[in-house]
Amino acid sequence: MICYEFLLETPLKYNFTGKFQAPSSEWRHFTRYMEDYELIVVTEGTVYIQEGNEQFALEKGEFKIFAPGSRQSGYKNSSCAFYWMHFEDINPVRKVDIENQFDEFPENKIYVPTSGKIKNLEKIIIMMKHLQDCIRSYHNKMQNDYMSCTILCEISSQFMVKQNQENSDLKKKQLFNDIQDYVKWNRNSDIKVSEIAEHFGYNKRYLSYVFSTIAGVPLKQYILQEKIDLAKYILCDTNDTISEVAYQIGFNDSHNFMKIFKKIVGMTPTQYRNAYDKRMLYYK
Repeated sequence: MICYEFLLETPLKYNFTGKFQAPSSEWRHFTRYMEDYELIVVTEGTVYIQEGNEQFALEKGEFKIFAPGSRQSGYKNSSCAFYWMHFEDINPVRKVDIENQFDEFPENKIYVPTSGKIKNLEKIIIMMKHLQDCIRSYHNKMQNDYMSCTILCEISSQFMVKQNQENSDLKKKQLFNDIQDYVKWNRNSDIKVSEIAEHFGYNKRYLSYVFSTIAGVPLKQYILQEKIDLAKYILCDTNDTISEVAYQIGFNDSHNFMKIFKKIVGMTPTQYRNAYDKRMLYYK
């Protein structure tokens, strides 16, 4: 995700703000070169606008930040409405790809995507209206600067929550895949959930929760299913006794193995083997 990195040791400088309503469906944004930053937040219709040669069709709830020096122009007529805010930053601003770049975001900076969809549009609209009311009522430049900064902070916070959630989901998915691999490679032993939790350094209850949320079945049940799948292979491909098969998949008690096998498969190990009695076994 490409973001603008704003340093907050001093507030952003507010310039202008307002709400635009297209007079008709024939309206098209005029062409200009930006002298400062502009934030556009769409509230109705679609805004067909471009920055340089890159075109954007901004729908309701979407926003775009235009950088100083960029060429802004419309490329298609539309009926639309949007809030806009012009601002500056006396500090150097750079574009940053925040994907996998930070474990924790610096406290003195905010990262605002160059464009995207706002999670809570109503909250941003209220803040934009509040800014306009303060400008009309108080004429306090410092207050305007800080309120402009607060709007960008809110957009940043909404995206960071989403980004953190996506990163969290990605980590959970990776953990899930790692657990699957661990079970598959250790299903011939007396593997337990507590052992897996200790191996990956997680609490047993949390590990089980993450796994069951993604897999749809408890981890303990998944372990048994993997063991039974291995037992099926051994039963069909060897003449090993039931006790030997049970031992090979980590069961010390063959009676317990047979009980679990029948519960999962619907037949005893012997019945399952006999169902495949036409198999061909080759021995030296």
